Amino acid sequence: MSSAETKLKAGRRNSRSEQVIVFSVASQRFAIALESVQEIRSADSLAGAATELGQAILKKVRHKLERNGRTYYVVNAGQHFGLAVTRPTLVLVLRKVRACALVDRIEEMLEITVVRALPRAFTGEERRWYRGLALIGDSVIPVVNPTGFLTPEEISLLDSARAAAAAAEAASAETEGVTAP
Repeated sequence: MSSAETKLKAGRRNSRSEQVIVFSVASQRFAIALESVQEIRSADSLAGAATELGQAILKKVRHKLERNGRTYYVVNAGQHFGLAVTRPTLVLVLRKVRACALVDRIEEMLEITVVRALPRAFTGEERRWYRGLALIGDSVIPVVNPTGFLTPEEISLLDSARAAAAAAEAASAETEGVTAP
């Protein structure tokens, strides 16, 4: 094989590869593209930064996070994926979507070369949750679609509930300032 052919094949491999974060939730491993994650924080750091949502509109979302004038909804990945209840230790603040994911731990960061399409056996919500599957070591790991944590309808529902709560709070503050004759 000529040097040009070797470089061309290497270029194709590199163009298809991507860096991922392998994380776990309830002993299940998942991968997410590194470029989809804006920041990784300790769940403890959310104590002062996140606000608890008054009513549980969605069971998997209990908090919101305000950052740079944008509201992010914190999704418990265990509840999202229907896994056992755990005590998440990390928050993945996602890029380009208004969601953060509570996860148990980061396993590793690595480069993968192929994300395979989901088999047809995946027929329900998981088609939205995952971009595909990757072979990492001897394990097949689902590669998470960051937009799958919250649908546009769920975000709209959460935004509406947040706006209604803010309006009710403003009305309550207004009536507290008025005294009866």
